[in-house]
Amino acid sequence: MFRKVSGWLGAAAAIVIASPMLAMAQTGAAGAPGGGVRAGLIALGAGLAIGIGALGCGMGQGRLAASAMESLGRNPNSEPQIRTWLIISLAFVESLSLYALLIAYILQGKI
Repeated sequence: MFRKVSGWLGAAAAIVIASPMLAMAQTGAAGAPGGGVRAGLIALGAGLAIGIGALGCGMGQGRLAASAMESLGRNPNSEPQIRTWLIISLAFVESLSLYALLIAYILQGKI
């Protein structure tokens, strides 16, 4: 299963990496508002920034919570220390998600 998913992700990454090269070979439409192809690539980049950022942060937060619950199940007396470090770790992960959102907004402003 992992090989199949990694194969699809590799193919998608190759397409995304190759698409700007194909776009640069084309001439822009005369009078296109916002730069035509350039605006489309910026919008694609903004969508990918927030999508991949949210996916990674969601997976990270789930893994953090699962690990904290597992360690609490093994040693319930360590709850105050685990809770403190869990909240700090979740704040760091959430800041990455907000950073991805900020990058998407900056890119949308360039259209």
